[in-house]
Amino acid sequence: MESSKSAVVAEGLRKSYGKAQVLDGLDLVVPQGTVCGLLGPNGAGKTTTVGILSTLLTSDEGRAEVAGFDVARQAAQVRYRIGLVGQHAAVDEVLSGRQNLVMFGRLYHLPPAVARRRADELLERFRLDGTGNKPVKDYSGGMRRRLDLAASMVLAPPVLFLDEPTTGLDPRSRNEVWDAVRELVGGGTTVLLTTQYLEEADQLADSISVIDTGKVIAEGTPEQLKARIGGDRIEFVVRRADELQRAAAAVARIGESEPVTAEDTRQVSVQVRDRATALAEIVRALDAEGVAAEDIALRRPTLDEVFLHLTGTDRSAQAKAQAEADAEQASQSKSKSKSEAVKA
Repeated sequence: MESSKSAVVAEGLRKSYGKAQVLDGLDLVVPQGTVCGLLGPNGAGKTTTVGILSTLLTSDEGRAEVAGFDVARQAAQVRYRIGLVGQHAAVDEVLSGRQNLVMFGRLYHLPPAVARRRADELLERFRLDGTGNKPVKDYSGGMRRRLDLAASMVLAPPVLFLDEPTTGLDPRSRNEVWDAVRELVGGGTTVLLTTQYLEEADQLADSISVIDTGKVIAEGTPEQLKARIGGDRIEFVVRRADELQRAAAAVARIGESEPVTAEDTRQVSVQVRDRATALAEIVRALDAEGVAAEDIALRRPTLDEVFLHLTGTDRSAQAKAQAEADAEQASQSKSKSKSEAVKA
């Protein structure tokens, strides 16, 4: 297992709930001090992967290490080296932000004075020091999620798991959480992020692993994944529909692929290599042909297009199987949490 410079390593993880196989030989490597985005459709196994790596679930097969410790054989050591922010806020709305953080510190067996000092440090770090004495029920969505992040960092863990941390937040609150994550990574924290927002992965992730049907089907940097479905494109709209074919023929030699036309929108799209040079050549070619372009633009592939390209098959059967598995997974997680609480 390659773990000397990796904060998270998983090999051949398998997990089933009854007849539903959620993970089917998943492999994953996350280098230290980076953000890895874990993307996939609903039911692909993202949350189950985080559950196994954070010791809340056990795998049926395979191995995993987090911060150099085996998640199955050294679960206690793993827990003291990770933070976990789930899809729903874990803070108490009646307590103030400061009281919440002190409470988490005491749950981690910090002495009272140390827990209070750590709470003040985290409130300042996550720009909540001016609201630390307010009840959490009066916090905005972004403030609650930042408090969630602060709570996960009470012991300053080297690895942080974020399971869809900005679901339901407005764009402004989402940006607040992104800034907090960037600051953590800048300080050396390793982050494994699952998200439904492709823009979020594009903004934060150093590398992305796309999982589907329980295994990694593609991985690389955001730019590498975008390059898999083609490079830059130039799109332009002609004034008249009867000029479409003439315009496409005029720019065909400039592009890297055959131009694609759409009669309903009078649009021509062509993939290019050197976008700046190609843009100038296309403008000249259209002018020489006497074709007027009403609009012309450069466009790069998006992660949304990558996602649809890689996982664009029907998910209805898998979604149904995942729904059947969710109840059993929740039951196992609840039992595991109760057991760990008794041991603590």
